[in-house]
Amino acid sequence: MEKRYQVFVSSTYRDLELERQEVMHALLELDCIPSGMELFGAADESQWEVIKGVIDECDYYILILAGRYGSIGPDGLSYTEMEYHYATSIGKPTIAFLHDDIGSIVSDKSEPTPEGREKLATLRKLAQQKTCTVWRTPGDLGGAVSRSLVRLIKRKPAVGWVRGDQLSSREAAEELLALRLQVEDLKSELERVRISPPKGAEKFASGEDLVELTFSFQVHKIDRFDFQTMESSYIVSWDEIFSCIAPIMMHEASEEQMSNYLNRLTFDENIEELRAIPEYANAELQAFKLEEREFHTIKIQLRALGLITPSVIGRAERIKPGWWSLTAYGDEVMTRLLALPRYKEPEPIPVENSKEPAGDSAVSIV
Repeated sequence: MEKRYQVFVSSTYRDLELERQEVMHALLELDCIPSGMELFGAADESQWEVIKGVIDECDYYILILAGRYGSIGPDGLSYTEMEYHYATSIGKPTIAFLHDDIGSIVSDKSEPTPEGREKLATLRKLAQQKTCTVWRTPGDLGGAVSRSLVRLIKRKPAVGWVRGDQLSSREAAEELLALRLQVEDLKSELERVRISPPKGAEKFASGEDLVELTFSFQVHKIDRFDFQTMESSYIVSWDEIFSCIAPIMMHEASEEQMSNYLNRLTFDENIEELRAIPEYANAELQAFKLEEREFHTIKIQLRALGLITPSVIGRAERIKPGWWSLTAYGDEVMTRLLALPRYKEPEPIPVENSKEPAGDSAVSIV
């Protein structure tokens, strides 16, 4: 199959426009795909990430140096040198093409500052430690690129690109089968995540495990005009806690809504027992409220169990403070706890055929 190789061309731009045109023509004659700074706008941090991604996708990297060091990036290095460092750091096959006589380059295409000239000299020395070729004219450079790249491709064959219609039916079928198997594996993993607790959740209290919660409430006695705030506690299971707030979190719920539902659960679980206390027999009991630390403990525990997660905003998936929703696993647990089972007819009780025993139970008529 015929392959085309993608080659990243790294250099300064304004002083090497003719030279870059010669290089692009040479690459196209070799059926290569040239990539370089012409594809990008002004460089910044986000653009640098794009450039690195293009270098990752390329098969080969070439560096062209003449009289300019290039525009400086945030780390004090030129973007040309940053590209070279990145390409060599990821093991990309590289060739450097260095101008043979920097002194002959006209002043407007040379580094104007001593600092720039020093950095350019340092980069040239670094490039000379690997495969490099010298050139003087644009024509020289185009020919040098053609010859050097052919040798590099033979010495270090790369993956390259192949037209889709050149793939054999067998290769296409094998690739399609591999993709299908990958999709099935991902579906199985998603299903497992959906119905399973997160790794490590078995270390935390859950289900029918019990927890003691502290709450406050107000007592208003008939013969008094003020309220008295009291404190108490009760025992409840984690399943009861989760069943209380899960239905309101199927989309999302605020912490205020969650707190209100938990306070209502606290009222329901304790009101009868408290009313049975003689001291509160003729009093109005109201304003049941979990301690704030208890509410935070519940949030943390349910999140650790993989049942709830902070809600997010929009496509950027930024966290929406103070709002929570069920995870896929939490939805599964809620359904298991709260969905009504199918009604089953009770099985008839078998009746044994036996004779009535004689004795006190017998009735005789005289």
